[in-house]
Amino acid sequence: MTPRPVRVLTALLVATAAATVVVEVLNFWYAPDHGAGFAVRTAWAFARTLGWLVLISQVRRARATAKPLSLILSMTTLFAVGRLIVPASGRPPLPGLIGFGVLTLLCLTVVVLLYRHPAVDAHLIHQPRRPVVTREGLSFREAPPGDPWVLTARLASFSYSPLMLVPALIAAGTLRHRLEWTLAVVFWILAGIAVSYVALLSAIFLRRGSHRARTTLTWVTLMVLAFDLPLCRILLGVDGLIRDGAPLVVAAAITLYALRRTAVSL
Repeated sequence: MTPRPVRVLTALLVATAAATVVVEVLNFWYAPDHGAGFAVRTAWAFARTLGWLVLISQVRRARATAKPLSLILSMTTLFAVGRLIVPASGRPPLPGLIGFGVLTLLCLTVVVLLYRHPAVDAHLIHQPRRPVVTREGLSFREAPPGDPWVLTARLASFSYSPLMLVPALIAAGTLRHRLEWTLAVVFWILAGIAVSYVALLSAIFLRRGSHRARTTLTWVTLMVLAFDLPLCRILLGVDGLIRDGAPLVVAAAITLYALRRTAVSL
């Protein structure tokens, strides 16, 4: 039988997913401007709702991956929704602020339960299944337990690509006023796509205990920040740097901290 704290956690996850949708609808309703930038940010925020559904599935399957996924998902959700609340000018609408406050409380509660409650910790013991070739043929077996910080670094680095593509697509919507930046934005989008493959390859070797993969992912993180943040400042202004650059900085900080924690084991 599923422990009661796990059932409570599942209910909180459902409530968090629902709250995300409600807050986004409120933001859309009260937003004075529904331009291209707002459309891209809204689509990204709605995509985070699907992530909560994945997290619910992970908890029900007792997967250890639920912990780092909840941390990354909570962080990106709060930034994705938070930047919709703050308008380009004027004060944020009160219903949006209240909804964001409720969503923040739910996200914090979910993370605390996943990381601090002993019953939840004892429940999340299963690892993802991997394909294994044996004499009997291809089968799927549960992977052996690994370093949780390695898993955290992997998941955090996977968020680099969408966190780069969101501001790049917003900048693409403003190119009709400054065509001289077209090549830079195209390269920005391509870099956002390419970094997903680099992060994936680094994550594969990092899982195998490669010190070189750890070094590579560290340099990739630093280069992503050095490339993305100046473009956010130049093409989207200070507002864009805060809205779209800050989530990437937080994701990078989580990745670097997790890599540092894995240094001893690697």
